[in-house]
Amino acid sequence: MAANATPRIRSTRLIVGLEIHVELATRTKMFSRAPSPACPEFQDSEPNTLVDPVVAGLPGALPVMNRRAVEMSAMVGMALGCTIARTSRWDRKNYFYPDLPKGYQISQYDLPLCGDGAIDIPAAAGGTARIGIIRAHLEEDTGKLGHELPGGQRYEGSLVDLNRAGTPLLEIVTEPDFACAEDVVTFAQELRTLCMFLGVTEGVMQRGHMRFEPNINVVIDTEDGREYRTPVVEVKNLNSFRALRGAIEHEASRQVEAWLADGRVMGPGAKSTRGWDDERQVTLLQREKEDAHDYRYFPDPDLVEVEIDEAWLEAIRAELPELPMARRERFVREFGMLEKDARVLVGDRELCRFFESCQQQAVTAGMPAPEAGAGVAKILLNAGAKRSNERGVAIHELGIGPARVAGIAKLRADGAIDAQGGDALFGILCERDEDPAALAAAEGLIKVRDDAAMDRWIAESIEANAAAAEDVRSGKQAAIGRLVGHVMKASGGAADAKEVRERMLERLGGGA
Repeated sequence: MAANATPRIRSTRLIVGLEIHVELATRTKMFSRAPSPACPEFQDSEPNTLVDPVVAGLPGALPVMNRRAVEMSAMVGMALGCTIARTSRWDRKNYFYPDLPKGYQISQYDLPLCGDGAIDIPAAAGGTARIGIIRAHLEEDTGKLGHELPGGQRYEGSLVDLNRAGTPLLEIVTEPDFACAEDVVTFAQELRTLCMFLGVTEGVMQRGHMRFEPNINVVIDTEDGREYRTPVVEVKNLNSFRALRGAIEHEASRQVEAWLADGRVMGPGAKSTRGWDDERQVTLLQREKEDAHDYRYFPDPDLVEVEIDEAWLEAIRAELPELPMARRERFVREFGMLEKDARVLVGDRELCRFFESCQQQAVTAGMPAPEAGAGVAKILLNAGAKRSNERGVAIHELGIGPARVAGIAKLRADGAIDAQGGDALFGILCERDEDPAALAAAEGLIKVRDDAAMDRWIAESIEANAAAAEDVRSGKQAAIGRLVGHVMKASGGAADAKEVRERMLERLGGGA
């Protein structure tokens, strides 16, 4: 398009669809009994040690389907509102690459396992956005190419590691329903939480457990009333939310600039793939994108179709827990929890289970359910998170059991200990499995409940700090700190500072 013929741009609109590859954490690979690196037990294996004749593509080696991978995939499909196919088929996707020993990848083409779903996510523009799921099909992963020798020395050739080859890989394909990078990242984060909560993946993105590939183009409306659509770009193998956001935002501007320069629009053969340079924050052209017919799909003759009957379907459905977004909403609604706190708890499946066990123990100890949920959450996200960071272990692995956490929550709710005492008690109970109430008493953490002594200390404080007391009476509540401090010193730190403040305000009439 000549520069003087370029129409003026009135507006642009971003269109993004997303492909997500999820490595399933089965113990063995998709079509062989070789160990899988997506399983924590084998994740640090030496290169090319998780290989057998099937993975290596040796003559005469026959694939056998991993049943658990099918069940995990169906669980994800159900959680995304997909229809689970009663019959699905394995196909060979033919292409030649150094990390693909057989010269083809076993995948699913026209009969995928899951399809036609949707999920609602919080939208950047407010409310929710519905994201359609076209399909979720199961396949095997490829190997991995490296370009560094041990020690980090650059190698000019390609080093092939087949450990990842054959790992069960669930590919989820969305409709092009995203109009901004923020919604894409939100969806990716929600999907990662969902898959981890279902227990189908470890979700460690640095290890490639989840990889994102956005398909991006821009609709350009010009002042002469015409519409132009830039060629679709697929950005490959993004393994961080930062890279996902950066690649989309970069393409949104780069594609407009490219159209202004060459006028090229979407058409046959126009789609391309690009890589992401995280240091330069730009995408780089890799190759023109193949169309489906270029892969010469055909049914794999070595594998039978997957038939899922009603009994198997119900058994899979019975494994589905309450899903993360619904659980977050319930925690906020039932426990009065902040959204950010609910997100932290639900973001880690084991922490969420631990929280729910603690909350149930607190209810058993006599706390109302809402109070138990709020109290336990506060303890775990403060005292628990503090020690988790200090010791480098997860909160549920600190050594303190649910009954002990519930005991601390009950002492706090009863006013027997303050926040500082609860924190100290939590730390001790990580090392000692004792009754929280008895231990708090032995450690001098129980707050004084002597009303007569409390009244005497308050009166003495008001007399000793007459000016501060008068300030509080006139509504200057900042002055109350000196009065409360006097009482805490008089009680040897045994009084409850919150209770002291409330009583002081009641006495002085300074308002709550």
